[in-house]
Amino acid sequence: AIDEAGNPVLSGFDVALAQYIADYLNLELEIIPMDFDGVLAELANGTVDIGLAGLSPDPKRMDAMDFSDIYYMGGQSFVTTVANKDLFTSLEDANKAEYSIGAQTASIQYNLALEHTPDADVVMLTKVTDIIAELLGGKLDGAFIETAVAECYAINYPDLSIVLDVPYDTAGSAVGISKGNEALVAAVNEAVAAAVADGSLDQFVTDANELAAGSVYEGLLEDYDS
Repeated sequence: AIDEAGNPVLSGFDVALAQYIADYLNLELEIIPMDFDGVLAELANGTVDIGLAGLSPDPKRMDAMDFSDIYYMGGQSFVTTVANKDLFTSLEDANKAEYSIGAQTASIQYNLALEHTPDADVVMLTKVTDIIAELLGGKLDGAFIETAVAECYAINYPDLSIVLDVPYDTAGSAVGISKGNEALVAAVNEAVAAAVADGSLDQFVTDANELAAGSVYEGLLEDYDS
């Protein structure tokens, strides 16, 4: 996002929740922007205290890091372009060798792509913005994206079409926490519970969706827009 002085600033759901947790615990927050697999790596290495990136606890991740209580339950979607939406009436339609299917590196969506479209060319990309750009540019035929994220992009890019709900048994999203810090896990859980109880978490979701529906993505997909 851009502040009143025209300077780029970090914003969005993860940033808002991280700031809430820090304020609740009376701690100073240092935000280190990184991609999704970077968050996983830094948490596993113990070089950050917490990580927020829509992380879903699974057995492999739980071996490397701890997690807070669940704060968000989200769906998963299969996304393509409006021009191609009639090609995909089921996930089986996407499971063909001639299709390139995108998903974010090391994410739940990547696992879903491997599960539902193993015969397709599954392409890992670091950022969701890269996935969207390659979809719109014709380099990808479809992609697996978290539903709320996909809906925000679809608002900004009407050539995108969310065509399918993806079945997924998920534990939901939680805060990743450096392994072995039981006191921090308890403190973060208390902060998350407070954010739910006072309505802050719902407000963070609303604010993030409004931000995404506005100009937050402006300039991120220059290659497509140009």
